[in-house]
Amino acid sequence: MVREIIKEGDEVLRKVCHKVEKFDARLHSLLDDMYETMKKSDGVGLAAPQVGILRRVVVIDVGEGKIELVNPEIVKVSGEQTGQEGCLSCPGKWGNVTRPMKVTVKAQDRFGEEIKIKGTELLARALCHEIDHLDGILFLDKATFEEDKE
Repeated sequence: MVREIIKEGDEVLRKVCHKVEKFDARLHSLLDDMYETMKKSDGVGLAAPQVGILRRVVVIDVGEGKIELVNPEIVKVSGEQTGQEGCLSCPGKWGNVTRPMKVTVKAQDRFGEEIKIKGTELLARALCHEIDHLDGILFLDKATFEEDKE
């Protein structure tokens, strides 16, 4: 089921999400819906607060297949990259954000099993961007914007 994406200005996007304790059918349904919503919106990542759910849940697909992360935590970062980011919750806004070049994330899968994922370049950027959402942080808070030159 495609869910409505919460837009910038809604206070839910600024709240810290709660840890997931139950790995049940409701969680599986949320993960499935989030992935479908992200794909339909041509996104590469979506965090639960973006569909109005204050849980530490993220889905990502940068073209290498679906990644589902429950209770993700960045445990290691290295390098640096600066590039343009946008967000499904901030339509039409783009800005340059500096992120780590490589990240390692510890999380759980939809069944509660511990997993580790390593990402570089775009995947590292997407992991950082989506995990920020879980703490009420938008890319706008970290971005630099070029002034319109008219």
